[in-house]
Amino acid sequence: MIRWSLTKSTPVAETATSWIFRVEQNGRNFAALKILKPETAHEERRGSVLLNWYAGEGAATVFDMHGDTLFMEWLDGGTLGDPVRAGRDDEATIAVCTVVAGLHRPRPDAPEDLQGLRERFTALFETDVRVWPHTARDLYARACGIALKLFDRPTATIPLHGDLHHDNILASDRGWLAIDPKGLVGDPAYELANVFRNPVGAAALIASPRRIAALTDAFEQRLGYNRKRMLGWAAAHAALAACWHLADGNSIATELAVLPLLLSAYDQA
Repeated sequence: MIRWSLTKSTPVAETATSWIFRVEQNGRNFAALKILKPETAHEERRGSVLLNWYAGEGAATVFDMHGDTLFMEWLDGGTLGDPVRAGRDDEATIAVCTVVAGLHRPRPDAPEDLQGLRERFTALFETDVRVWPHTARDLYARACGIALKLFDRPTATIPLHGDLHHDNILASDRGWLAIDPKGLVGDPAYELANVFRNPVGAAALIASPRRIAALTDAFEQRLGYNRKRMLGWAAAHAALAACWHLADGNSIATELAVLPLLLSAYDQA
């Protein structure tokens, strides 16, 4: 607070990885302090460095960093998940494209300590297929095969947010802005993968072949990424997310609903 001449610290959120405070600057403007928790600070620090590198283009602005504390732009709007849950998915999809275009704009001096995409997928390749429901093991096997094929045919490699989905995109007076990147590096087409299985609370929409086609059309037309690679990454990521959930003892109902549809769309692309 003294370092950045801040006043009136108000705790607003605690997540698995950080504490968030709203603070005031000069008694007028709001800002945010994000303090990383020690047990997850290493991974979160990668994302914080990447967020700083974005310099406010498509993402929340980081004003300064000190140790494991970020002094950031305050975003008090709702998430992009809200319009989707209110029936305005097409509008949200355009916003996702705008955000990704900002994040993927070429910039010099990319951070060096980013996690490679192959390492990110470790859980997919190391999971014992027997932890999957018997009727879904073929889905797991197919997704693994697609992921291996994607890694065997690399494309351009850029810094990636790595956890881009509707509820990690917030409204602001500067438009929609991303928060909480993971700090990855790899295929640009992977950036859209998590959008296909989000937002939370829109299960019927997520399990819609028409919606998968609409997302793919929009991303291909507005961002220029290869259709088959996007769908391949989406399927592989859904299986990866399922592996994470299974390891934590959580339900994989969402993943089991969307994965067969993504695999079918991939086959047809």
